[in-house]
Amino acid sequence: MRNEDIKILVVDDEPDILEFISYNLNKEGYQVSTARNGREGIDMARRDNPNLIILDIMMPELDGVEVCRQLRASNEFKHTLIAFLTARNEDYSQIAGLDSGGDDYITKPIRPRVFVSRIKALLRRRPRRADEEQDNVIKVHDLRIDKDRVMVYRGEEEITLAKKEFELLYLLASKPGRVFTREEIFNHIWGRDVIVGDRTIDVHIRKLREKVGSDYIKTIKGIGYKFDF
Repeated sequence: MRNEDIKILVVDDEPDILEFISYNLNKEGYQVSTARNGREGIDMARRDNPNLIILDIMMPELDGVEVCRQLRASNEFKHTLIAFLTARNEDYSQIAGLDSGGDDYITKPIRPRVFVSRIKALLRRRPRRADEEQDNVIKVHDLRIDKDRVMVYRGEEEITLAKKEFELLYLLASKPGRVFTREEIFNHIWGRDVIVGDRTIDVHIRKLREKVGSDYIKTIKGIGYKFDF
């Protein structure tokens, strides 16, 4: 799952902390939403269904521990990652936070690099949700593109693609109807630092059309390509 697909909710009553955390997480490409008290945090969690919730412990309305308990009581949030954020170092705060269902405990003051590293490590531990498993399989008519297995099927027939061919097909098919410019395709598939010939994309598109069918990938003259059906 890409960073830009991961939703993080930050709940803290200090505007400076919210701004600081949001800035550093946005820099990494995550989708970040914020709430300023416990009750608002619960409402936003139910609305957005985030992958990770960062909770300050000492907050008005409801403290972070109680917010965590209420969320964990719902099946919807039994496996959602929850990290506590607080300036308090006392052992009882850590025990209370983790006993209520928290996955990690981060203390203030926060150093940006350490904080981001902790968040990345935490996200690697998260169980995959059913909706994410479904998101990694694209189905269009009789064509099925499985990102996790790096496999493509037309009906029951497996289609063998080279690595870059698969990456290109998945990129286009992930947003049907959206036109990807040649520059976007180069950056996504080959990266800005890799030098390839001008005809590289055209050759890969031609091979994809031969293997999966010519109807799916449309050329937008002078711009790029799109996946259509």
